[in-house]
Amino acid sequence: MLLHRLTEYADRAEKLPPPYYRPKKIQWALRVDADGTTSALYDQRLPKGSKEKPLQTPAPYAYRSGKTPPPSLLVDTAQFVLGVPKAAADGRVSDAAIQEAHRRRDEYAALLLSWAEHHPDDPGVSALATFVSSGGLDRVKIPQEVNSTDTVAVMDADAGWLHLRPSAQEAWATQVRARKAGSGIVDVCLVCEDEGELLTTIPESIKSGAIPTSGVGHDAQLVSINASAHGRGGALQLVNTPVCETCGSRSMAALNLLLADDRHRRRAAESVTVWWTREPTDPLFDTLDHPTEETVARLVDSLHACPDPIIAERLDPNGYYALTLALNNARAAVLDWLDTTVGRLRNHLGAWFEDHKVFDGWTGSYRYLPLWHLALASGRWDDKAGKYAPRSAPRGLEDELLHAALTRGPMPARLLPHLLHRIRADHRVDAPRTALMRLTLHPNRTDKEQTGPMPRLDDTNQEPGYLCGRTFAVLEAIQRAALPEINATIGDKFFGTAMTAPAAVLTNLRNGANGHLKRLRRDKKGTYYALDARLADAFAALAHIEGGIPVLLNTRQQAWFVLGYEQQRAEDNAARAAHKAARERKLADVENPESTDAPA
Repeated sequence: MLLHRLTEYADRAEKLPPPYYRPKKIQWALRVDADGTTSALYDQRLPKGSKEKPLQTPAPYAYRSGKTPPPSLLVDTAQFVLGVPKAAADGRVSDAAIQEAHRRRDEYAALLLSWAEHHPDDPGVSALATFVSSGGLDRVKIPQEVNSTDTVAVMDADAGWLHLRPSAQEAWATQVRARKAGSGIVDVCLVCEDEGELLTTIPESIKSGAIPTSGVGHDAQLVSINASAHGRGGALQLVNTPVCETCGSRSMAALNLLLADDRHRRRAAESVTVWWTREPTDPLFDTLDHPTEETVARLVDSLHACPDPIIAERLDPNGYYALTLALNNARAAVLDWLDTTVGRLRNHLGAWFEDHKVFDGWTGSYRYLPLWHLALASGRWDDKAGKYAPRSAPRGLEDELLHAALTRGPMPARLLPHLLHRIRADHRVDAPRTALMRLTLHPNRTDKEQTGPMPRLDDTNQEPGYLCGRTFAVLEAIQRAALPEINATIGDKFFGTAMTAPAAVLTNLRNGANGHLKRLRRDKKGTYYALDARLADAFAALAHIEGGIPVLLNTRQQAWFVLGYEQQRAEDNAARAAHKAARERKLADVENPESTDAPA
């Protein structure tokens, strides 16, 4: 199914390169004069620090390995084109390296002549044949700065790339097919369902660097079964995946095109996700990392208008596909594959934003967090730097969150205990971590009839952990109001213990709050009455818990504690913001009495 969807995309792609061509950066251009007797080597490299884009062109490519790899037609490394030997780590060049460079140059020259002899009527090709057959490659003046791995491309006298000629493209495709000879078996292709000779391996690989990795980048094979232990029934390579040459090459060309397009890919630390649709549509995928009020509002409106994902799929049946890949040495590992519709995806994304939105008390609005920020918030908070430490999130968690967002699936089981551990260690609860708590506490995200925790303070919620968290937030607010200059609050000292064993902590802090309330009654009576009433209500709610304040909270109850604590703080912030705004309005009315409307 994956290869079938990729070949579908190849059929309508606008910039699909020729078969077995891949974009390459050109460092040097070898221009052959019209008479085929002279040439010039032009430096195409950019100076250091330049912001210009390097010269790049689609060029012949085929995956090659081994000690004696074959050459590419017209565009290859300086080792093949000019016979520049590869230096050792200490900079020395051995006799063996010189001999190998000469061998590669000779094979490169033979490949050029083999192509040129079939096109004697092309002046540029004839000039190249004359140049190569007369030993022109040996006579090229090679600057010292040419490296053996630099890419060299050949131009004609009119500065046209020879490898972009249709005859070169056809010759290269024929050459690759001959090298990657099929299995000899003629049967029905699994992708196009036409009869033809089946491939033994897919000739084209995924370009090095297209899949992020913390190790060394390699060209990667999407299907690679070269040991009996890897395949089903001990079968090797594509025996169990019958694919013809056309479908194999076009599907990989389409995949490489998607991987190179910022509009169709999302790169994580050690994986990449590409997406495409059967018909053009708005960039839904970008909303996950760049949510705006407008785009999220459209998704949420569509969710409310059509809460059933099956009905949403019928309303918008346009196909939507997403593929997540990671790198395992020279093999591409498929981490996730999504084959759905745009309508169902809109439904899932609308649910994703509804299930994690967080109320911001200071602004009185709801926040929608980017997926990358949610993943980052599961890592370690660096208090000195004032930000989350890069690459400290659990490995692979970002991919799991992405899967949950696209499929309306549950949160990974490991997220909640890990997040609670980080909150205890970092003493930090913020909007992205609160959003993750809402997602992890949802009873069943796949069931459209079930709802998760409220996005803001819920006075009807009687979860013991939630009530304990709210109470702790009130106690901390009392301390802050009485001692505004305090360096370490009870949250800094006791939050981790309170979220685990609230009974002893809340009881002791309640007794300690009496002194703070006395100070507030003396200095800030309005604040005193408000916080005293709030504290009384909080402990009254705790008194209705069967068995009293819990001695210990389990993992899920600890998450409710964190959510209750943060939502109570957000509500307190909203009350303070409203009070401040009302006071400023009143002050403005006193200073500018003429601005108020006079009674009729």
